[in-house]
Amino acid sequence: MEFDSYQGVKAAFKVITTIFFREIKVSGVHQVPKDDPCIFIVAPHANQFLDPGMVIISNPRQFAPLMAKSSFKRKIIGAGARALHAIPVIRPQDLAVKGDGTLTANGTQRITGTNTSFTQQVHFRDLLSISKTIKLEVSEVVSDTELKLKAPLNEEAIEILKKGAQFKVIPHIDQGVLFEKVHDRLEEGKCIVIFPEGGSHDRSEMLPIKAGFAIMALGAMAEKEGLDVKIVPVGLNYFHPHRFRSRAVVSYGAPITIDPELVQKYKQGGLAKREAIATLIGAGYDGLKSVTVNAPSYDTLLIIAAARRLYKPVAHHKLRIDQVVELNRRFLLGYKHFENDPRLVEIADKVKAYNNTLKYFGLRDHQVERTSTPTISAAGLLTKRILMLLLLSVVGFPALLVNSPIVLVSSIISAKKQKEALAGSSVKIAARDVLATWKVLVVLVVAPTLYGFYSLLLFAYLYYKTNQTLASSIGFSIAFWLIQPFLQYAGVRLLESGLDMYKSLSPLIMSINNPDAAAHLRTMRDQLSDHITNFVNENGPSVFEDFDSHRFDSLAPKEKDASWRKRVLFDMRNIKSGVIKTWFDDRSLFNFSGHSDESEEETA
Repeated sequence: MEFDSYQGVKAAFKVITTIFFREIKVSGVHQVPKDDPCIFIVAPHANQFLDPGMVIISNPRQFAPLMAKSSFKRKIIGAGARALHAIPVIRPQDLAVKGDGTLTANGTQRITGTNTSFTQQVHFRDLLSISKTIKLEVSEVVSDTELKLKAPLNEEAIEILKKGAQFKVIPHIDQGVLFEKVHDRLEEGKCIVIFPEGGSHDRSEMLPIKAGFAIMALGAMAEKEGLDVKIVPVGLNYFHPHRFRSRAVVSYGAPITIDPELVQKYKQGGLAKREAIATLIGAGYDGLKSVTVNAPSYDTLLIIAAARRLYKPVAHHKLRIDQVVELNRRFLLGYKHFENDPRLVEIADKVKAYNNTLKYFGLRDHQVERTSTPTISAAGLLTKRILMLLLLSVVGFPALLVNSPIVLVSSIISAKKQKEALAGSSVKIAARDVLATWKVLVVLVVAPTLYGFYSLLLFAYLYYKTNQTLASSIGFSIAFWLIQPFLQYAGVRLLESGLDMYKSLSPLIMSINNPDAAAHLRTMRDQLSDHITNFVNENGPSVFEDFDSHRFDSLAPKEKDASWRKRVLFDMRNIKSGVIKTWFDDRSLFNFSGHSDESEEETA
């Protein structure tokens, strides 16, 4: 029964992801252990609903995800969680309650309350939330109006407390039951999935990862003699996580083997235990960095994506999206290494200028070469595509009209949830991670309801207007309800083709109306491409031992695709150790410092 329910959820997610995404690629899945108990750590957590689904459809192992207990209360998500035998996690923030009265600082480590009831509402190790980012841990409840804190107040907290601050009480939760369930699953040779960042977010880099997975793995191995738990990093690389019909790459990293010495340190407790946990957290963090794209800001990500597109390998061929993600990751690592090099600074400035020029002309990089079409040929091709676009519009418009209530309702609800999430979070930038989640959830409810309404209209027409028998009218209506999703999906694909064709008109129009500017833009691109290619080929070997610009020269296209599973242009394992010491650890450097609008070609 467990197998059937799991496979049922997996099949449902395959359908959902096929509809939502235009293309999904999976890489590194051959590295997943076939028998060992595994903890899959997944990042970045960009979508509350789709992220677990992406792991389910790509993972050869069955697993139990850890899921917030509050999510079990939602009908669709809760049903899926129970089918997967998910392990419920009680999150303290879900149990937060508004505290009575207000708080003021009494020194650096004491809190005085006005009209408060500390002895009834607050307990040892509870947190007092006075803002989105500031939470104060209680070390002792002295009286109804006085508390002692575990750590001294910082300047920001003191400033907030000066005027008397309202607060929420976040209770301390003993997760002993949770860890016991996880240990039992691992002892049985099963797998679990955890998102170590905690909540979802829409930043261009990973959030600091939490200690839960490390404590679970070490605790299970310390408790169960002979148990060998593997930590497997999984990277979710979305091109546009909040947009319908975008692309995604799921990357599996090399399994992390836990050193028995760490288990022994964990058993010792105290400082040794904390060191063991910190070491495993660091290994997990580095593992996740090897399968994700982490940029300090969206601006940097745009520059890196542009540079990667402009780079010219010796053998020209179209990269798959998993190769695009991999090269973006390597370019980011190289960017980190050379970020203060005047040559790279100059290149970055030129890339920015090039991106701004593209924006001015309303083009994208991949369209620049298409502006070389001769004027007469461009005019003929433009006319042909406009006619085809009109034809597709006529065919696809009914699908758009029929599905417009779904689009409208999902947009309204997801925008509302986005606003609520942004107001209650300190890590979200624009809460784009919430958009896709609620779009999918709303569609799962609204679409069948809307198609049922259309089927009811058909039944009424057949039974009352055409005098069909009751059985015949019901049969036709049910058949119509079942076939509508396929018809609407076909309509969506037609509209998708129409949008692609519409986007292809810009370079043709430019080659007709402004051929001189088009020629200048092509020259600008060629010169910048040569500049970037020369810099990469000259300096790549100093960062990556296996750098080889001729890697794919002698391979046919199909062989190139097949070889990518075994080797990439730059292999993470072959980065020089000296380089690792100086720049691989970017925990402190890669802090978000701003963002910009996304480019359509931007990768995760």
